[in-house]
Amino acid sequence: MGFIERMMDKARSDKKTIVLPESYEPRTIEACARILEQGIADIVLIGNREKIQAVSPQWDISGARVIDPATSPDYENFVQAFYELRKAKGVTLEKARETMLDPLFYGVMMVRQQQADGMVAGAINSTANTLRPALQILKTAPGTKLVSSFMIMVVPDCEFGANGTFLFADCGLCENPNAEELSEIAVASAATFRNMTGIEPNVAMLSYSTYGSAKSDLTNKVIEATRLAKAKAPDLNLDGELQLDAAIVGSVGKSKAPGSTVAGQANVLIFPDLNAGNIGYKLVQRLAKAEAYGPVTQGIARPVNDLSRGCSADDIVGVVAITAVQAQAY
Repeated sequence: MGFIERMMDKARSDKKTIVLPESYEPRTIEACARILEQGIADIVLIGNREKIQAVSPQWDISGARVIDPATSPDYENFVQAFYELRKAKGVTLEKARETMLDPLFYGVMMVRQQQADGMVAGAINSTANTLRPALQILKTAPGTKLVSSFMIMVVPDCEFGANGTFLFADCGLCENPNAEELSEIAVASAATFRNMTGIEPNVAMLSYSTYGSAKSDLTNKVIEATRLAKAKAPDLNLDGELQLDAAIVGSVGKSKAPGSTVAGQANVLIFPDLNAGNIGYKLVQRLAKAEAYGPVTQGIARPVNDLSRGCSADDIVGVVAITAVQAQAY
């Protein structure tokens, strides 16, 4: 059974309610129908039912709950809740009324008000537009200093990682994390990997250097992030700085980092910045024909996840399953 099939099974075991606010988008409607048919999650669509169904009439979405913010009995309560949350930032009641008509904001407010367990969007919205409502309404989880993102990469016929499964972070959100932020990404990613896969994380702090083979401000950042992460999570199997080949290839790891318990065994790869992470996951996706799920967020008080605008209906189904599993952990 592959990774995403395991996520679907886990989602079915404790079914959650996920909002899909991009309801006038054909891929979303197809994904909604398949999610309902397969029993992965209960779905809320935001908009007018007749208009939504007209987008892709061949798909049965009769099992979805459909909410039009303009006619919802919860609209005024949501407006007041948003106003109270944001009035210190200059949001007026009039602006709150306007904002709560936005499907993305309305969907996140449903999550905050515990009418849904998570939200997935991004097929037609940018990452900024998708995550802004979550950061304004839900904010960060208790004890969390940083919201970051990760990709789950599943490489076919691969001997590395966890039978070809890896977590890559950060690939979509934190542009140039400092050492403290990089350590937070590492610790959060390890917990995410363990929760999702049931496999113990082996975390590699990646660099172009291994164990001091090069010296620069770039390598020093990773070395310091490694030290901080080890101090925060002393029981975590984490090491760095490691080059990619030393991190995942056993023979190279033994040669370049003898004695390391991570070298050659890594299944969680922490990239030093967004350039490296984004390029890395897309190289693996395209050249190794890997399945790529995400970017998925971690650190928000409730799960709200972003899709690539090039996503397929399959991708949406997969991210909904992942989001449901995240919601189970809350």
